[in-house]
Amino acid sequence: MTQQQPENIGNVSNIQSTATPNPQYDLVSVLYHSLEGAQTCARYVEDAGQENDKELAQFFMQVQQDDNNRAERAKQLLAQRLGRSGVVH
Repeated sequence: MTQQQPENIGNVSNIQSTATPNPQYDLVSVLYHSLEGAQTCARYVEDAGQENDKELAQFFMQVQQDDNNRAERAKQLLAQRLGRSGVVH
């Protein structure tokens, strides 16, 4: 899978997807939604297990791991940026 790069990254009007053009807020949002998705997938894994559908359970486990990895990366990026702004010492 290739990573998509936002076009015209310097032009906020082309990439702004929230009412608040704040990258820290955006990272918090990605962190929250990734963790929420991982938690939801845990229920889906259980559901697939109850149906003895190993393929589906494995799929949901992979999605859960992807969400956890995304959350961890967002947490790292957020910590770096908060440290730069003097919020975290």
